[in-house]
Amino acid sequence: MGNSLIDQLKKTGLVDKKKAHKVKHDQYKNKKQKIKKGSAVQLDEAKILAKKAQAEKVERDRLINLKNKEEAETRAIAAQIIQLIETNRVDDRDGAIVYNFTDANVVKRLFVSEKIYKYLMSGQLAIAKLGENYELVPKPVAEKIKQRDADYIINNDHNLEPVAEEDDPYADYKIPDDLIW
Repeated sequence: MGNSLIDQLKKTGLVDKKKAHKVKHDQYKNKKQKIKKGSAVQLDEAKILAKKAQAEKVERDRLINLKNKEEAETRAIAAQIIQLIETNRVDDRDGAIVYNFTDANVVKRLFVSEKIYKYLMSGQLAIAKLGENYELVPKPVAEKIKQRDADYIINNDHNLEPVAEEDDPYADYKIPDDLIW
């Protein structure tokens, strides 16, 4: 009774040794494949999770690189603006005339010469903010700075005419902007 079916078939002569070995080998292969099929599902899940993690890592790295690139561009623009201001600023501006302007709803003042004051009032010079200080730059340079970042230039629109109301009784009386009190 301890004999297997294959051993019994060999004894009867229905199956020879080669066929018995082939059947045993096929059974072994089938058993191995069944085991692999069960683990293949696990491997596929692991591969899917690994691919998903890799895709998330690639996306995260792409976002970090994009953020770093934007920061580098911002720093480069700031360096360009600082260089424009420092190379084109008006050095001989000190004088006795006070020029008032607003920066972020705060009234600031610069002491300028009469010549510089006229240039400021005519719009030929503009005020650029450099850190906590203010520098005077020519209008074309101010336009270049505004194209890069408008926060560095203080709005200085003296040459614009104020909009007159229709019912304004003092419309015929223009007040000059360059009065010094």
